[in-house]
Amino acid sequence: MRFLACILALASLLSGAVILDRIAVIAGTHAIKTSDIDRDIRLTQFINREPLHISSAAKREAAERLITQDIIRNEIITGGYRRPSEEESIALEAQLRRDRFENSEQRFRAALHQYGLTEPELRERLLWQITVLQFIDQRFRAGVVVTDEEAPTPKIKASIEAERINKNFNDWLDQARQNYRVEYKQEAFE
Repeated sequence: MRFLACILALASLLSGAVILDRIAVIAGTHAIKTSDIDRDIRLTQFINREPLHISSAAKREAAERLITQDIIRNEIITGGYRRPSEEESIALEAQLRRDRFENSEQRFRAALHQYGLTEPELRERLLWQITVLQFIDQRFRAGVVVTDEEAPTPKIKASIEAERINKNFNDWLDQARQNYRVEYKQEAFE
């Protein structure tokens, strides 16, 4: 009898259970959860100094970024590209603290709190940004040649190189995206 009472009590508690997270997108073999999208929005807006605003459009943009990141992550893993050290993200975080918060720990922590972020989440994002930049440089710079006739000054040469690297990356990403299975769960974007 006690066992039955415990089961009934447990069942009544579970009937009021709330779903805290759900799958928003299946990208390749990876599930992107609504919490991943929310965190991406918060991190992106924090880093870009944008007001915190979570809307359906922002969720869709974040989902697209996360799909792109998944494609890049798979290429980094399969291609054996060099990954940056954690020290590089720590240095970038220190620069961010210095440039935006004048090295004020209190202002930095208050801004993180305002966006609902933690320091490890920010550090992980900064490390990922460095990883992506290094991947793009390693993977797409090799095929870029700019002659002296095209670029009479180092500044023009750097600009042309950056434009061609960006084009090579975008072409690759468009092709990879065509071969990538993506399934959206529409209710996650409402």
